[in-house]
This record gives sequence, structure tokens and C-alpha cells, in this order.
Amino acid sequence: MKKITILGSTGSIGVQSLAVCKNLGYEIVALSANSSIDQFEAQVREFSPQYAVIADEFAYKKFADRISDLPVKVLCGVEGLCEIAALSQNDLVLNAIVGIAGLRPTIAALQAGHDVALANKESLVAGGKLVTELAQKNQVRILPVDSEHSAIFQCLNGFEGRCKPKKLILTASGGPFFGKKRDELQNVALTDALNHPNWSMGAKITIDSATLMNKGLEVMEAVWLFGMHPQDIEIVIQRESIVHSAVEFSDNSVIAQLGVPDMKIPIQYALTYPERHPCEVPRLSLKEIATLTFYEPDTETFECLSACIEAITRGGLYPAVVNGANEQAVKLFLAGKISFLQIGELVHRSLNEIDCSMEQYDLDDVFRADRAARDFILREVM
Repeated sequence: MKKITILGSTGSIGVQSLAVCKNLGYEIVALSANSSIDQFEAQVREFSPQYAVIADEFAYKKFADRISDLPVKVLCGVEGLCEIAALSQNDLVLNAIVGIAGLRPTIAALQAGHDVALANKESLVAGGKLVTELAQKNQVRILPVDSEHSAIFQCLNGFEGRCKPKKLILTASGGPFFGKKRDELQNVALTDALNHPNWSMGAKITIDSATLMNKGLEVMEAVWLFGMHPQDIEIVIQRESIVHSAVEFSDNSVIAQLGVPDMKIPIQYALTYPERHPCEVPRLSLKEIATLTFYEPDTETFECLSACIEAITRGGLYPAVVNGANEQAVKLFLAGKISFLQIGELVHRSLNEIDCSMEQYDLDDVFRADRAARDFILREVM
């Protein structure tokens, strides 16, 4: 029985991770949530963790009072997240926090010598150099939870040290606006942007999918996860979300991972690696699917994607800049302050206005770049 800590347990990935852990019979050591105290209370009562962390300090006292009858140590804020990430009882830490708020807990888990199942994209996007160097130094693994990176990870299993991939092929659903041009996206409503064709996710990630920012973040992650150059990562729109990604080798053979669009598969593989166990998801029937379609991404219409590729190609802290700019822009879009197309425009503009070309940097530098990007977006809009 593995002992697991889940960061971000009330989000889409966190909820599914708890279901997977329950099915596997794994023990939950600690859970964290941001501010959804009703849902979080129900999780704590069901799974009986030793620790529970509320990231939102304003919700902390109310939550602590509500579960005062339970033998659970309640913590709050970033300090609490880092404390449970570093617990000696952990066999593995699953980080499903959304945004750069997940970076410090990832660092804490790796420093404590724990393997990390990583669903928090921003840990690698903003702090990729720091995170991968720390994992290597402490001889711990970063196990990808994203369906695309999990697919690549699975395709590469057995080839480690024997042959380097020639190309990574990252697939994307294309989101709700596949095939649309800029003039058709001028008056996009929030409800339209949140209507993903294949996946059920939280609001921020769903908007990132609609702008293709999500795929740009995944390109930057893949550079660090698999030690690839940005030019060796190809993006392909795969509308059915059945081919989750693929790897091309030097002999031009391509190995792909396929499955129904259900996040329980990559979550479970990260938790059970290197073993596989039965998973409560539908079986993929290629006869029923019948047709798979593939397309080029439109980087002119979806500027976030081209901005991310440019950022990781430049290097330095430019990935942290575009990530911070996007987080702030999406927040403004969700609040009705900017239009859908302005998200990509602002993210792209941040690249040219903020100088982050440094080769050597520390964690404080990452957060300074993130803050500079957010401040830039606010100045441009307000």
C-alpha cells in the first residue's frame, strides 16, 4: 500500500486522483485545497488524512472549526503546502495545484527526496531548470500526469539510455474553436470558451485549451521532462483525443499511446509506475472509433501557442513571463474585463516588453519574472 499526498484535491485532477487511490487501496496521508471548504470537508471525512491544508488563509479558521471533531492537523498557506509535500510518510506526492502556486510545493517534495506525480504544469514551465536539476541531484522521479506527457513517457519506457527519440509528437484536441479564424473569434462568450468538446476540466485549464495556451505550456514542459529541443517537438491537432501523443525514432518509426479521453489512465499510471493495474475506464474500441483525424495547429489565430514556442526557444525566464502573463490575462477574461483574443495578444506582447534573458536564476528570480508579467498585463488593461 502506497502512502500518497494530493495537493489540489478539490480540482478535476485531484477528485479523479482520489477515486484512483480509493480503487487501488492507497492510503491518503495529506490533502490540500484552495478555498472550496464544503467539498474539502467531505473529502477529509471520507479519506481521513493525517493533515489537511487550506491554501486560502481567509478560509482557514472556518474550515478548522468545521473539522475540529476529527484527528486531523489543519495547516494553511504556502507554508502548509510545503510542509505536507515534505512529510517523511509520503511515498509519492501528486501535485494537482493550478498555477505557479504549485511550484514551491514541488520544490519542497523533491528536496525531501519524494517522487512527484506532476499535474502542475507551471512547476516545469516557470521553474524547469531548477526542478529538473533538483530531481536529478536527489535521484527522485518526476512522473507526468498530463495525458500527453504520460503518453510520451509510456512510449519511451524500455528505451531509456538506448536510443534518444528524434521527435516528440504532442497531440491537441484543438479546443472548442478549432478551425475558427480571428474574425470569427471577436465576440467569443465565456460560456463558449468553457465548452470543451472532449474533456471536463476546471475553468482556467479549459480557457487555456481554447486559446491553445495549454499546448504551449506542454511544449515547454516536454523540453524539460524529456531533454528535447523545442524544434524537435511537433504539435498535431487530433480531434478525437484518442491518440494522446507519440514518439518518432531515428528509423522513422512512430510509437503512439492511445486510449479513451479519461484522465484516470495517466493518473493511475503515475501512481502505480512501473506497474499497471486494472483501471475503471471504458475500453477503447478502434472499430467503434473508426476514424482518427489529424491537422496542423493555427499559430496565427492562436497566439498563445506561438508565444510559448518563442519563449522556450529564447530560454532564460521567458517561459515564466508568458505563464504569468497568461494566468493574469485568463483571470481578467473570466472576470469579463478583456476579450478572448486579447489573452493571446497580451501574452505575446509581454515577451517583447519584459527582459528575462538571464541564464542563471534562482527561485526568487522566477517569482520576480512572474510578478513582472502580471503587473505588465494589469498596466496594459487597467
